[in-house]
Amino acid sequence: MWGPYGTYGQVVQQWTDTNSAAWGNFDSQVAQFGEPTAVWVQICIFEWQGATFQEVQQLIANAREHAAPGATIYISGQPVYSGGHVCSAAGTTGPEDMEALAAQAAADPALDVIHVGPFGPLSSSQVQADGCHANDQGKQALGMQALDFFG
Repeated sequence: MWGPYGTYGQVVQQWTDTNSAAWGNFDSQVAQFGEPTAVWVQICIFEWQGATFQEVQQLIANAREHAAPGATIYISGQPVYSGGHVCSAAGTTGPEDMEALAAQAAADPALDVIHVGPFGPLSSSQVQADGCHANDQGKQALGMQALDFFG
C-alpha cells in the first residue's frame, strides 16, 4: 500500500485528463513501487464544480490505464459528516452526491468497480481546520472502517 503522496485538494476534474498533473503524481508512485493491482477511487468535488457521471466514468477508465492490467478498482464518495457539519468546499449535499455517484458506478456492470460504501460519518471534532479533511482522530475512524471492509 502506498503512503500519502500529495493528492490533497485534487477533485474529479483533475483526474479526467489522463495526462494531468494528478496522473503524473500517480505515475511517479508507479515508477517507485510498481503498477498497483488495486486502486481505490474516492470521488471528491468542489461545490461550485460538482461532477458528472461521465466524469466519474472517465476517471475510472484512467485508473485502469495507469494501474496494472486487470487491477481491481474500488470506489467511494468522499466521507460524509454528522451533526449538520458541512464541508464548505463540497457544499451541503456534496458528500452524499458523491456517494450516490460511487453507487451508480458500482451498479454499472460495464465499469466493473466495487463500491466500498459510505465512509464516515465524521463529526466536526474529526476534521481539520479546513472543515473537510479528516484530522488524526478522523483518519483513525476512517482507517478502522477501511480495515472492516478490506479485512
